[in-house]
Amino acid sequence: MSIFVDETTRVLVQGITGKEGSFWTKHMIEMGTQVIAGVTPGKEGETVEGVPVYHSVARAQRASGEHAADAAMLFVPPRFTKDAVYEALDASIQKIVTIADGIPLHEQIEIRAAARSQGAQVVGGNTSGVISPGKSMLGIFPYWIQRVYKPGRIGIMTRSGSLTNEVTAMIVEQGFGVSTLIGVGGDPVPGTRFAEFLAQFEEDADTDGVVIVGELGGTMEEEVAEAITEGRFTKPLVAFIGGRTAPKGKRMGHAGAIVTGSAGTVLAKAEALTKAGALVADRPSQVGTMLRTRIPETR
Repeated sequence: MSIFVDETTRVLVQGITGKEGSFWTKHMIEMGTQVIAGVTPGKEGETVEGVPVYHSVARAQRASGEHAADAAMLFVPPRFTKDAVYEALDASIQKIVTIADGIPLHEQIEIRAAARSQGAQVVGGNTSGVISPGKSMLGIFPYWIQRVYKPGRIGIMTRSGSLTNEVTAMIVEQGFGVSTLIGVGGDPVPGTRFAEFLAQFEEDADTDGVVIVGELGGTMEEEVAEAITEGRFTKPLVAFIGGRTAPKGKRMGHAGAIVTGSAGTVLAKAEALTKAGALVADRPSQVGTMLRTRIPETR
C-alpha cells in the first residue's frame, strides 16, 4: 500500500493544457498514474496525451460517471488557485495537490479551512507534490532517478524541495525505498501539516518508518514530537531539519522559514523530537544510517 495516492487513484488535472500541465501530465501517465480527465476553461474537446479536456471540473466528473476522479492535480497560477481548489471541493474531490508558489496568505488560510470543513486534504502550495514510486504521482518529481525514487517501505514528509532528493538518496543508499513521499510545502499555512499525515502512515501496513525533512520556522516539527509523545505515532521516525545557521528574524527562502524569538528554531525542534524519542540528524548523510539503527532489516 501507500498513502494519499496509489495505482487505483483516478486523477483530474486542472490546467492540463498549459506548458507545465501538459509536460507533467505526460510524465505522470508514464509513471503509471491514472489521469482520467483534464480541465481548462474554453478548451473542451481537446486532448492532452490522450486525456480528454473539459471546460470545468463538474463537466469532467459528469462525463466520467462512476469512474470520476477522486484526486485533483492543479497546475494553476497562484491568483487562481483558491477558485480551482474550491471547484474541486465542490465536485466532492477529497485529495488535492497544488504546486503554486505565491498563493496569498489569507487565501492559504481560506483554502485550508474549506478543505478541513469537508474532510478533504490539500497538499501545498509551494510543493513538488506527492509520489508513491512505481504507483502514482501528483506533482513534478524526477521519478526516473532510481537512486532517489525507489519503491519501498519508508514514508517521507518534507518542507523542502532541494533537500528532498539529497535526503531520500541517503535513505535509498542504506537499502530502503519510499512508500509515499509528501511535499507539504514551504508556505506558512500549508494545506495539510506533517502531524495530520502521521495517522495514515501509522495505519499503512507497508510503511515501516517515517523520515521528515523540516526547516526552521513554524511548529510542524514540534507537532510531530507531540504526536509521538501522546502515542499517536509509534513507528520509527528520523528527522533532518535545515536552517541551523539562519539568523533570527530573517526569512530564509520559503515564506514559512523564519525564526521569531525562541520559536521555530532548529534547536527547539530538534530538542522536542529527541525528547519524544525520534532521531535527529545533524547532516543529510546521517539520515539513512540512523534509520537503519531503528529498522535493522529491510522487508
